[in-house]
Amino acid sequence: MSWTNRNNRQIANWLFFVCAMIFCMVIVGGVTRLTESGLSMVDWRPVAGILPPLSEAAWLKEFEAYKQYPEYQKVNHGMSLDEFKNIFYWEYSHRLLGRLIGIVFFIPFVLFLLKRKVSSELKPKLWAMFFLGGLQGVLGWWMVKSGLVDHPDVSHYRLTAHLGLAVLIYLYIFWVASGLVMSRCEATRQRPIGPLRVLIGLIFLQILLGGLVAGLNAGMIYNSWPMMEGRLIPADVYGMTPWYMSAFEDIMTVQFNHRMLAYVITLLGLYVWYRLRQDNHIVVRIAGYLMLFSLLGQVTLGVLTLIHVVPIPLAALHQGGALVTLSAALYALRRAKG
Repeated sequence: MSWTNRNNRQIANWLFFVCAMIFCMVIVGGVTRLTESGLSMVDWRPVAGILPPLSEAAWLKEFEAYKQYPEYQKVNHGMSLDEFKNIFYWEYSHRLLGRLIGIVFFIPFVLFLLKRKVSSELKPKLWAMFFLGGLQGVLGWWMVKSGLVDHPDVSHYRLTAHLGLAVLIYLYIFWVASGLVMSRCEATRQRPIGPLRVLIGLIFLQILLGGLVAGLNAGMIYNSWPMMEGRLIPADVYGMTPWYMSAFEDIMTVQFNHRMLAYVITLLGLYVWYRLRQDNHIVVRIAGYLMLFSLLGQVTLGVLTLIHVVPIPLAALHQGGALVTLSAALYALRRAKG
């Protein structure tokens, strides 16, 4: 193995590990939302906040600060200190994991630069990842601030933006890392590169729609499938004025869009799989099957999550499944593209 290939493999392994941490971050963030824990920490201390309260007095201070905000006053009034600790630890874990991701990214990045293991072509990509990671931390606090006002719930727009940037960072790191280690598979027939790119874009859009569903608690109603209110297309869908705001504000329409896009993604995924299964390279065919199985599994999880009214374990699996499906589609594209 050449010196360049060895360096690329080391960098790729590091980046894949960062991807795994981001995957866990998305899961923890989802559970934090589902347990309504995200507003339990009412300030942002990037350095001092690394440690949780370590004494009874420190816990009481945190609890008193929480009591000054609308979520306690309007939703959790009268909760005990132990109940507060339960929601606090979910948000604390989410923030702590974010800090750990920053450390795990930054320290190896500096070492790779000092040892001159990063190519000139790769450097700007790694700097972009570093910048996006810092932006994600700021965006997370901007999201939390939206819930520390009169309405004790974070903005579903900011929640979706926070989730979307996390997924975008994951997608970018995964793509760069896979490009460092995956060898090219020469094609003897035309591969569905364009449809695969569209599929990846639609999966990303579906994740954003999932953020709107979560932000509006839209999964808590219309808990039947495939019908909504006994119809495939509900009578009141897109019923707001102006109509296009229904896609962002109306609970029925948001859930309807999430369902419909799932059908489109499934049909396109089946087409892509059919094309890939005929390829002359076994790794390309395997990538097609991985993409198909992850997609069908994600659809199944989505239906189960809906009809069981969003239980936390199923909902967390569904959120994780979105990243698994995206990863499988990215892997298929990388193998097909070479």
